[in-house]
Amino acid sequence: METVRMSPLADRMRPEKPEDMVGQKHLFGENGAIRKMLSRGYIGNMIFYGPPGTGKTSAANIIAGETDRMIRRLNATTASLSDVKDVIAETDSVFGRDGILLYLDEIQYFNKKQQQSLLEFLEDGRITLIASTTENPYMYVYNAIISRSMVFEFKALQASDIIPLLKKGLCELNRENSLEKSADDKTLEYIAQSSAGDARRALNILENAYYICGNELNREEISAVMPKVVGNFDASGTVHYDLLSALQKSVRGSDPDAAVFYLAKILEGGDLIGACRRLQVIAAEDIGLAYPLVIPIVRACVESARELGMPEARLPLADAAILMATLPKSNTGHNAINDAMEAVTKGMGQNLPAHLRPVNNFSGYKYPHDFPLSYVEQQYLPDDLKDTVFYKYGNNKTEQSAKQYWQNIKEQCKKQR
Repeated sequence: METVRMSPLADRMRPEKPEDMVGQKHLFGENGAIRKMLSRGYIGNMIFYGPPGTGKTSAANIIAGETDRMIRRLNATTASLSDVKDVIAETDSVFGRDGILLYLDEIQYFNKKQQQSLLEFLEDGRITLIASTTENPYMYVYNAIISRSMVFEFKALQASDIIPLLKKGLCELNRENSLEKSADDKTLEYIAQSSAGDARRALNILENAYYICGNELNREEISAVMPKVVGNFDASGTVHYDLLSALQKSVRGSDPDAAVFYLAKILEGGDLIGACRRLQVIAAEDIGLAYPLVIPIVRACVESARELGMPEARLPLADAAILMATLPKSNTGHNAINDAMEAVTKGMGQNLPAHLRPVNNFSGYKYPHDFPLSYVEQQYLPDDLKDTVFYKYGNNKTEQSAKQYWQNIKEQCKKQR
C-alpha cells in the first residue's frame, strides 16, 4: 500500500480569519486589541510571546491576509543576515511596493547585531516586523526593537478552547479518510488537558490516536503513547523560571495546595536541583525570622532529597514546601540586608567607629559581657549611618517577642545608669 505524505493536521487546520483563532480572545475576540487594529486598517511592528502552540504563527498569517501584505517567513534558528537582506531586497520590486510583512520566528536566537540590522528598515517602513518568541522579550529582544513595537502575550489555551478544535480535527480526518470514527467528550477532554495548553500538540495527539485506535478513539489506547511528562518545561528558559516563581509566590501567599502543585511540575520537569535551591531561598526570604528554625529544617529536607534522588526526593521536598506555606511569614531579614547593601553601594559607612578597629587596640570599646544583662549602649554604625534603622521587627510572634525582650533590657539598663 502506497503511503501518501501529508502535512501535519495542525498545519492543515491553521485558522485563516481572526474569528477562527482558538483562544486569545484578548487579542482576536470581538474587542481584542489586534482585531480592532485590523478593522481600522492599522498594522505596526509587533512582538508575540508565549508558549508553543498558542497561535503566534497563525496570527501572523491572518494579519498578512487581512492587510493584503506580502509575507516572508524566517526562523532565527537557521536564518542569517543574508536572508534578511534578501527579504529587504524584495521591497524594491513591484510586489513589495506596499511593504513586506516579515515574520521572524524565535527572534531570541538572533544576536544583537542581527537584530540591529532590522532597525533601518523598520524606520523607513519597508518592512513591518512581526517577531515571535517563547521567551521573555524584555530579556531577549534588543531594546530598540521593543521600543518600536507593540508587545502582545499569547496565553496557554484552556481545555475548553481546544475541545472544539479537536472536534473539527476529527471531522477533517474522517473527511480525508472517508471514515466515520468517533470520540466521546471525555476522550477529547483527556487529549485537551494532556496538551498543556498547546493546540498543535493536541492536534498531533489526535492525529496519532486516529490511526492507532479503531472506530472509536479511547483513552486507554491513547494513554499508551502519551508522554509521561506533559508541559512546556525548559530548564534554561522562561517556563522554568515561571514555575520557580509560581512556587515561591504560592508559599509566600500561604497556599500549600498551589505550592505542592508547582513543586510537582518542577520535579516532573526533571529539575530537582532548581527545586532544592528555590526552597532554601524561600526559607530565608519569606519565612525567615518569623520562624528561624525553618532554615535548618528545609536544609535537612534538601539534603535528604539529594541523597535519595527521584522519585523519593519528592517526599521531603513536599514536606518543606507545605510546612513553609503554612508557617507565619516575614521578609524583615530580606529587607534589612537589601537596605544595608544599598547603603554600601552608595559609598556610605567608609569610616568605622574607632573603638571597633583592631588598629586602635579597641580603645574605648565596651565589652557587653562585662555589664549586667550582657548589654551596654554604644555606637556600632559609622557616623554617617549612626541613626539608620535597617532591621524593622515583623508583626509575628517570634519577632515581637524579640522586640519586647530588647525593649525590656534597654529600659533596665537606663534605670541602672
